[in-house]
Amino acid sequence: MLIDRKNIKNLINEIHKSGKTVVATNGCFDILHVGHVRYLEKTKSFADYSIVLLNSDKSVKSIKGPTRPINCEEDRAEILSALRCVDYVVLFDEDSPRNLLDEMKPDVYTKGADYNMDTLPEADIMIKNNTRVEFIKFVEGKSTTKTIEKMRNN
Repeated sequence: MLIDRKNIKNLINEIHKSGKTVVATNGCFDILHVGHVRYLEKTKSFADYSIVLLNSDKSVKSIKGPTRPINCEEDRAEILSALRCVDYVVLFDEDSPRNLLDEMKPDVYTKGADYNMDTLPEADIMIKNNTRVEFIKFVEGKSTTKTIEKMRNN
């Protein structure tokens, strides 16, 4: 379910009041592939509720360049929301989810295993808010960029 950013803190407070936990992750999730699905399923395994912080179209263009995203933010949010391992989706316009993560204070945060606590841009926010960080291995050879390259080459 897509939730407005201004409502996320109240939602998390309600979840915590009920004794449940929240895990958050972030990404562009432009062309959904099996690597994304496995990553999101693993993310969900760390808490009762999972929230995907989704880069808006503006954010994706800033990070990936003028030809991206392939799919608009509304479509990406709807596809993610349809997955049983995703409870909520929140859009953000910045290049990094740092501010949103600081507002949310999830119990757990997941990131790809290409990061560690020394290279994680959000590490200081996670430490400050006592958020546990889990690093998840990627599925080899699966990425949106590789999918786009394959399509161009065919």
